[in-house]
Amino acid sequence: MRKRLTLQAYKSGVLSGDRTKLSQAITLVESSLESDLTLASQLVQEILPSTGNSIRVGITGVPGVGKSTFIEAFGRHLISQGKRVAVLAVDPSSQKSKGSILGDKTRMEQLAGNPNAFIRPSPTGNTLGGVSAKTREVMLLCEAAGFDVILVETVGVGQSETAVKGMVDFFLLLMLAGAGDELQGIKKGIMEMADGLLIHKADEENLSQAKKAKTTYTQALHLFPPGENGWSPKVLTGSSITHEGLPEVWELILAFQEKMIANGFFEQNRANQRLNWLHENIQNLLERAFFSHPEVSSLLEEGKEKVKSGEASPMSLAKKATELFLKNSL
Repeated sequence: MRKRLTLQAYKSGVLSGDRTKLSQAITLVESSLESDLTLASQLVQEILPSTGNSIRVGITGVPGVGKSTFIEAFGRHLISQGKRVAVLAVDPSSQKSKGSILGDKTRMEQLAGNPNAFIRPSPTGNTLGGVSAKTREVMLLCEAAGFDVILVETVGVGQSETAVKGMVDFFLLLMLAGAGDELQGIKKGIMEMADGLLIHKADEENLSQAKKAKTTYTQALHLFPPGENGWSPKVLTGSSITHEGLPEVWELILAFQEKMIANGFFEQNRANQRLNWLHENIQNLLERAFFSHPEVSSLLEEGKEKVKSGEASPMSLAKKATELFLKNSL
């Protein structure tokens, strides 16, 4: 097993902005080893006072919309504005091998080589929404390390994007013009969650179509009821090749942040996210304890064949296993 550092070594390394120590700290919190859980939770608690000073931006869109290309161009623009940028590029995990492609680091070569950028690919595992199970913890570590903007890229494969919305301040949806989406309305659910839409690849022969799409989406958004935060989503056009529209995206994010801080929703939103994070951690820890319980594990192993053959109902076995767990836990 890889040798772990002391709590103080992780903490001082992260707070000093040591990229190697930051990577090691992220590996620790992403670990599924029981022996790492306590140290990881202690580390997150220790660095908590140094977190919360960044703007967290979720970026989603269907495969082919150019998320990684946009993030590289946008990240470089932010760095030119004096910002330090962390990119959490969450890659889809294979359900067979449990391995992930982790290709984003190679797709963002220029950004990855910039000393003011930090790119961390993470596998989604079995979590929905195209985010890693430990994305929240990783965001906090990056904030403690001094990064001003956290960009969370999702896989964008049609899974529930509420997971992303539930951990960022601003949710950006990338769209393509002329892909039929304007008429199909297949992304209505995601569009209702978005704080901003960007018609991407608005260059060369796509420019006129992008302008038409902007009008279409702007009209469509007017049909949605206003959000509880009082913000009306804006539609922009932009290109990662020409860099047109990228400054406007950042201006939109800043305008959103300013308004949310002024009306109190910014902190209210983060407070709700922390509570959701608490509930998720409780669920994860209970699930881990449940399945690792020797008697429960034995009962499930014995009953699986009967469930598979149809002799026993899944509900019946689940009830017995849960009752056994509670009886031995109280």
